[in-house]
Amino acid sequence: MEVLMPEPQIYVERTLAIIKPDVIDKEEEIEDVILRSGFHILQKRKLQLSPEQCSNFYAEQFGKMFFPNLTAYMSSGPIVAMVLARNCAVSYWKEMLGPSNSLRARITHPHSLRALYGTDELRNGLHGSLSISSAEKEIRFIFPEAILEPLPTGQRARDYLNLYVKPTLLAGLTALCKERPADPM
Repeated sequence: MEVLMPEPQIYVERTLAIIKPDVIDKEEEIEDVILRSGFHILQKRKLQLSPEQCSNFYAEQFGKMFFPNLTAYMSSGPIVAMVLARNCAVSYWKEMLGPSNSLRARITHPHSLRALYGTDELRNGLHGSLSISSAEKEIRFIFPEAILEPLPTGQRARDYLNLYVKPTLLAGLTALCKERPADPM
């Protein structure tokens, strides 16, 4: 009896990246850095958010002193939103961004994107999701048509690796050993 297995899916972590209005002219330069850092740009969209959309997007910041300035800034011009994918996308993107305050980033993380492109605490040039769950929420907000698969964890992840990845690796490595290239270097 043959068991039909579903087609394998590759689960890769995603995060939302936004190029903010004041650095939109550096879009190509920033995208080049993103791609050279091992990210794949799954979706990209240029749009201008209304102040109402900005306050919905940054709802968790509501009530903070900078909230009105943040919504005014983010709705002041077009932005470029991108869904980035790679292993550990959220944490790697946050690391690339550096501290949210660009002035502090210049001192503590001088090669970070916010140190390079931001101007102050508010106008830090780029946005990144804080966690996997906030990335999913933000991606759905900016890209409502996006389909996000859940990341497997625990036994589901081990089953996937045992069923699809390990047999493929074993077959490939076995074939490579049988070939023995004449000049491996």
